[in-house]
Amino acid sequence: MPAPHGGRLIDRVVPEPRRGRLREEAEELPRVSVSREKRRDLESVAYGIYSPLEGPLTQGDYRSVLDRGRLSGGVPWTMPIVLDVSEEEASSFEEGDDVAVAEGGEGFAILHVEERYPLDRREYALKVFKTLDLSHPGVARAMEMKPILVGGPIDLFREAPGRFPRYRLKPKETRLLFRERGWRTVAGFQTRNAPHLGHEYVQKTALAFVDGLFINPLIGRKKPGDFRDEVIIEAYEALLRHYYLRETAVLVTLEMEMRYAGPREAIFHAIIRKNFGCTHFIVGRDHAGVGRYYGPYEAQEAFDEYPDLGITPLFFRSFFYCPRCGGVTNERVCPHPAEERIEFSGTGIRDMLMRGEKPPRELMRPEVVDVILRHPDPFVR
Repeated sequence: MPAPHGGRLIDRVVPEPRRGRLREEAEELPRVSVSREKRRDLESVAYGIYSPLEGPLTQGDYRSVLDRGRLSGGVPWTMPIVLDVSEEEASSFEEGDDVAVAEGGEGFAILHVEERYPLDRREYALKVFKTLDLSHPGVARAMEMKPILVGGPIDLFREAPGRFPRYRLKPKETRLLFRERGWRTVAGFQTRNAPHLGHEYVQKTALAFVDGLFINPLIGRKKPGDFRDEVIIEAYEALLRHYYLRETAVLVTLEMEMRYAGPREAIFHAIIRKNFGCTHFIVGRDHAGVGRYYGPYEAQEAFDEYPDLGITPLFFRSFFYCPRCGGVTNERVCPHPAEERIEFSGTGIRDMLMRGEKPPRELMRPEVVDVILRHPDPFVR
């Protein structure tokens, strides 16, 4: 099992005996309000999912992440985890102060402010997403960010219950689970979709080389047309129940919004799974991409820049269903012409499901299809 990223698993969750006192202290502090997505990011920091971060980035780390894809000390890190506040909020405290962080009026953490610094939204968007096109969902959100960034360590004193509590585990818990199962090697799988046969092919191919599979669907804000969270969970429950050996795979949620940052997000996703205890990470075609903003294998190529990442990527290129081969295969082993292949098109499968049609068994397991079609509206609007 790999060491946590940066060498230490961060834990910024306040022990129960101190929580009451911090709640009282928070009521007397200046307050900043955050979205549900930002709260999830700060909780991920506190749980060690974003190790080695201990809070939103200070300016030196922020600049280094934008410019080099690394923290200022050289540790690989590609996504800027920041806390943006309004000018009015920023005027209520100074560097060195403590600030209460709240969502929907409920305080949940204290931020020990080390730095305040201005946000250049255009620079942020261009360096993270490689475009300023407002049609890119990540760029659109970046342009809505507040103008001041605040960095420093946090203390989390009130935890949100989570969408699916039974599947919400922290890295210290997944690492214990892997040890209990005797898994020395674990492949992490990132997803924001209900599974089709291509996903199953990738996962089971990885299982030929590792002891266990860590299916880690992203639960949180996604773009219109993506599957709803509850559909993803129920679809994977059906797949695991009918088509996987019980001790070979676990399902754990990751409560975090999609950023659609392509190569940068692929590295970020790998770091997160390393912190959960994975030794390998599955990277498919157009990982974390959207539209045509990134090349189909640009995310895989990004791993060449991070030989010190500490987790082994497993690259999968094109795969398809071949009727003559009688199953899912790929261009390196299938000798049959391309016109006979049935390609896995996420868009095509979603279009069929939106029309109430059942994708064929060659594309999606019938038990998964039944789960999806039971929902009156399985997609994000």
